[in-house]
Amino acid sequence: MTKIAAFLILALSLSGCDGLTYMAEGLKYVTAVENDLAASTGMKPRVGFNWRNGRLQTVTVTFPRLYDAKPLSELSEIVRHAVATEFKQTPDDIVLGFSLGNAPAGTAAELREPPA
Repeated sequence: MTKIAAFLILALSLSGCDGLTYMAEGLKYVTAVENDLAASTGMKPRVGFNWRNGRLQTVTVTFPRLYDAKPLSELSEIVRHAVATEFKQTPDDIVLGFSLGNAPAGTAAELREPPA
């Protein structure tokens, strides 16, 4: 009986909490960003986010391997646009990463300077 009462109190206190709303909406945004980037790049990244006090602080986008079809600067703009569009606000920071997994030695990402 005590467990049921504790659960009801917890459920009632969380029902007015914006945290659950942000989490539910955030998961929809994550899926939308992953699908958008998968269509744009051919690779489906993992997307994470950090929301604090109603403000989107950080979005992390991690691709499963290096992406060399376009320069890193172009990829970063694709990611920035997808995040801002799907989350409907621009986060304070976007972290872009690549999983190296079991990549052979000597495999590296290369930042090419745009032509002048």
